[in-house]
Amino acid sequence: MERELLCTLGPASLNAEVIGRLSELGASLFRINLSHTSLDRVASTIRFIQSCTDVPVCLDTEGAQIRTGDFVDGTIKLRENSIVHASRHRVPGDSVNFNLYPLDIIDALEVGDFISIDFNSVLVQVVDKTDEAVALRVLTGGDVGRNKAVTVERDIVLPPLTEKDQAAVDIGRELGIRHFALSFANGPDDVEVLRRRIGPGATLISKIECAGGLANLDAIARGSDAILIDRGDLSRQVPIEQIPTVQKRILRRAGELGVKVYVATNLLESMVSDLTPTRAEVNDIHNTLRDGADGLVLAAETAIGAYPVRCASMIVKMIQQFERTDDGGDSYPFDPASLLVAPHGGRLIHREATAEDLAGVDALPSIEVSQTDLMDCEQFAVGTYSPLTGFMDRETLRAVLETNRLPDGTVLDDAAGPPGGRIARTRDRTR
Repeated sequence: MERELLCTLGPASLNAEVIGRLSELGASLFRINLSHTSLDRVASTIRFIQSCTDVPVCLDTEGAQIRTGDFVDGTIKLRENSIVHASRHRVPGDSVNFNLYPLDIIDALEVGDFISIDFNSVLVQVVDKTDEAVALRVLTGGDVGRNKAVTVERDIVLPPLTEKDQAAVDIGRELGIRHFALSFANGPDDVEVLRRRIGPGATLISKIECAGGLANLDAIARGSDAILIDRGDLSRQVPIEQIPTVQKRILRRAGELGVKVYVATNLLESMVSDLTPTRAEVNDIHNTLRDGADGLVLAAETAIGAYPVRCASMIVKMIQQFERTDDGGDSYPFDPASLLVAPHGGRLIHREATAEDLAGVDALPSIEVSQTDLMDCEQFAVGTYSPLTGFMDRETLRAVLETNRLPDGTVLDDAAGPPGGRIARTRDRTR
């Protein structure tokens, strides 16, 4: 599989069984989203993932972003024309008083600012400001969750790394992490800040998810090892109907610059709760690959979704289907993509007896064999013990006994045992 699969780990997937299965499916990178991981859990989360797999871990920073704080009940409902306050000091969040993160962001807000909250498009406007809080009139009401993205409809300069990001990156480096993602990269200076922090030899992925990132795409890409298109946050500043065109332009430009590019957000959003994707999602993924994406990123699908392994399996099958498609043919392949391991030696060899072979078999001498020997014979017949095509001659037998390989170099099973054991068994058993 040439294209890469990046999986975000979270409550639905932070267990050994799921991580192991995602690794087997070919995940190339496991992402820890620092926006949803407390600093005191960073080290333990990294250690746990590393104990389950050899797949590298990527720390994805919070970056230059404003978010909602905690709420007593997890969510609040804001009603139109009501007045709410965002406080500088920590308060029990409710529909009257709550926090924005970072807490001192209220210093940068001005009376008249329009602020959208979460993807439900709650819209508020700053109507008053003191040293301790800002008053917000709710123009469009709705539900707001904790730790949700907040967008001010004018440019506000924020540092590229939060204090939490800096501490988490240092923890990651101490634990051997060599992959880091910069959220909300606005320009090359932001990239350089993280580059200095992670040190030489580390992989830096810059996320294009704001207007500044688009304006400085070339400089950001040249300073990064890869870029990642986050279509969700990008749609806060780019009209959603323009996202497909913007994505195509980024993919094309990244290809021209020779920089890897990954695509994230809503790839299999329906599979967060459903067993199968929509036709539109499948078509979107295929066209994203056709436009030149080097990899696909599963976020909510594997972090909080009900079917993380099934989502990853679907992406792998779609990548395999895309990579084997021959657009020049006149026929339509209807065979589904398979996730089975490829046969050892390149093909399965079936040795089942035909009707002609069985003619007169009842008249032949017979012997009684053990259940184990009978099962071995069945494996020879159906091809599990490929790639042997017949009996071994002297040269083949000597090669197997001395090197555990066939004369052509094909490796046999390390567990085949001592000479005289079942040496026809191969390393990858497949049906």
